[in-house]
Amino acid sequence: MHPDQVDLDAAQVTSLVAAQFPGLAGLPVSRVRSTGTVNAIYRVGADLCARLPLVPRWAEDLRTEVRWLPELAGRLTLQVPEPVALGQPGAGYPFHWALYHWIEGQPYAGELIADERQAAEDMAQFVRELRAADVRGDAPAAGRRPLSELDAETREAIESARGVVDAGAALRAWVRALQAPAWDGRRVWIHADLMRPNLLVRNGRLAAVIDFGAFGAGDPAADVIPAWEVFGEAGRQAFRAALGVDDGTWARARGYALHQAAMIIPYYAETNPEFVALARQTVGQVLADADAGPAGAG
Repeated sequence: MHPDQVDLDAAQVTSLVAAQFPGLAGLPVSRVRSTGTVNAIYRVGADLCARLPLVPRWAEDLRTEVRWLPELAGRLTLQVPEPVALGQPGAGYPFHWALYHWIEGQPYAGELIADERQAAEDMAQFVRELRAADVRGDAPAAGRRPLSELDAETREAIESARGVVDAGAALRAWVRALQAPAWDGRRVWIHADLMRPNLLVRNGRLAAVIDFGAFGAGDPAADVIPAWEVFGEAGRQAFRAALGVDDGTWARARGYALHQAAMIIPYYAETNPEFVALARQTVGQVLADADAGPAGAG
């Protein structure tokens, strides 16, 4: 998927586990199929999984996650990853990697959810709980640059996706997003990657949030993005009501959702079509919502 992606297979992960955690030697190791683009995931026995960064620019994300997630996990009602150990480079693999307890569930899909409004309310509660934690001075920074700084690359990505999405409508929605009020700088804890592949469903309910590699402190708009990336209209309305999102944050988050989806489509067009399909769906939700009223309205 990436020009600088490392090669990795189950035999290599087996060697890493056996060399660094001898008590786990002999457990079966198998690749977990996913639409993820940051880490390779391998099941280790029945109760563990290994996550291994694929490219240098994301190599330190797991170290951040292992450092901070245990400190915040007790505040969260949805299940989150529980780190077991941090692995070292070795066996030809160049980055730190991590072992976690395995979490049962399936990636979020509409057909798996019994009630989208309930899922949206569960998501809003998770975001509120995360925001309620105190942000210390040494909290890692998270989130994207201001929308105005993303303008050129977003326009280029939308043009590159012409024929896959309605590029004209997307460009008009992007121009309106640029009118959103800038973030006031008050930081809160944000997951910053609340996409369907990072949400797990069990028994018809949202059950877990995974992949905290991008999380830290930043603009609360980052965790409003699932209004378009995860939910349809009914869930979006329930999510906004439960979270109490003001007009400015809503408009800014909608711009970020469009930016992120637009960047995904041309980049992963050949290498990750399932991920692109999710991004196309996000663009459709943004355009449907952007047509509902003036910039800043829900």
